[in-house]
Amino acid sequence: MPAFSSGVIQFQRNVYPAKKDLFDVLSRGQSPEALFITSADARIEPALLTQTDPGDLFVCRNAGNIVPPHSSHTGGVTATIEFAVAVLNVPHIIVCGHTGCGTMQAALHPDGCESLPHVKVWLEYAQAAIDAVNEQAPDASEAERMHLLLRENVKLQLAHLKTHPSVKERLDRGDLSLHGWVYDIKSGCVDAFDEATDKFVPVADRYAEEASAFVAPELCATG
Repeated sequence: MPAFSSGVIQFQRNVYPAKKDLFDVLSRGQSPEALFITSADARIEPALLTQTDPGDLFVCRNAGNIVPPHSSHTGGVTATIEFAVAVLNVPHIIVCGHTGCGTMQAALHPDGCESLPHVKVWLEYAQAAIDAVNEQAPDASEAERMHLLLRENVKLQLAHLKTHPSVKERLDRGDLSLHGWVYDIKSGCVDAFDEATDKFVPVADRYAEEASAFVAPELCATG
């Protein structure tokens, strides 16, 4: 039996009974705290990373945690954003990249995508981030360029988010906040974008007031 099948049995026998009251509430509707846009990579688990319960996150996953700029073309990411922002009224949107991202590796080495036509076209939505890396660090090592690209891509997708009418309307009203994160799989640390300084800093520093009761800032140094 595949692990995911046996996992359903364990969920039904052990997890569901312990959270029956929560699932009873969720059966009547949802009111998530955030739209969480992240990679489809199997190593990324939003609920585990954020220590949230079912119903807390409205999750959108794709290769490269990419947000296409708004256009007349209807796609899954665009529809998910519109529903989360205009119907569910989420107060936060998080774009979360991660280390070891195969999509960003492909972006740095597009020649390897010749046999992947859909991936090749999808990567066009990250081109401005690649251009920024080429401009800022043309002679840097592969690891340094990837480190920079992960962050530039998150910043780019945040900019793309602002082109969506539903997002712009909520931002103009002041009742929606955008967040950009990069998750380091090996260390478990998460760096968050600080728009005021145009830098990524540890989550414990970026959200110091909120995190002070849970995380010691020294646990995660900026990568």
